[in-house]
Parts: sequence; C-alpha cells; structure tokens
Amino acid sequence: MAPLPKKKYPKARQRQRRSHIILNLPHLVPCPQCRTLRLPHRACPVCGTYRGRTVLKVEEPHRLPGQR
Repeated sequence: MAPLPKKKYPKARQRQRRSHIILNLPHLVPCPQCRTLRLPHRACPVCGTYRGRTVLKVEEPHRLPGQR
C-alpha cells in the first residue's frame, strides 16, 4: 500500500501550495489589417495576413458590423 498522511492536511496549507498553479490568458494583439485580436507572430485567422502579406486564402473576411 502507498503511504498515507498521519494527520489531516489543512486547506489553507494546501491552497498555499497550489497558489502558483493557475491558468494564464493568452496574450492577444490587434491585427493591423482587420483590427481583430490574434496571437502574436501568427497569421490572422480572419483576414489571412501576416506581416503585411496574404498567407492564408480566406473566402470572405468575417467582420462585425461597424468594423472596416
């Protein structure tokens, strides 16, 4: 059998130990062409551009009302 703790582990100590285990939000930057948020150093999934060039073939850009 595996070893078991002799005493109950306090919830505060358990939470202090796990305080660094968190989910990080991805860093998003606006696309210079269509202004939608995208991951940095990657092609925009909406308009298909990367560093001023079209690298992905997109049939029709998905734009929200009021965007250019």
